[in-house]
Amino acid sequence: MKTETEIFALVDKIREIGYELHGYLRHGHLEKVYENGMVHRGRNAGIQIEQQYPLKVHDVDGAVLGDYIADLFAEKCLLIELKAVKRLSDEHTAQLLGYMRACRVEHGLLMNFGAPRFEIRKYILSDISS
Repeated sequence: MKTETEIFALVDKIREIGYELHGYLRHGHLEKVYENGMVHRGRNAGIQIEQQYPLKVHDVDGAVLGDYIADLFAEKCLLIELKAVKRLSDEHTAQLLGYMRACRVEHGLLMNFGAPRFEIRKYILSDISS
């Protein structure tokens, strides 16, 4: 289990990679292109980052309800949801928070490459058991 300091350092690295990738590719590509770019650059930076990573979805009592396939999962502790849309919406935030809660992942990033300006939001669920 990583410490808060280690997780925030990881988030800083991911943010920098995303910003640089957006600066190079700009907006207008499919989400998969940005996903592949994040994995390529993340691994080159020494980050353990998995693409299309299966996570178990749990009910409140712990029963496994199925699988969710995360866009990216970094260092086995950071769920990364990618978007390539004009602007992030409340629905995108709700989607990420729902995934985090159901998969019992405390830390998540919502990244949007589809706008002229790169967007990234960090979320923490302090109580992931309910």
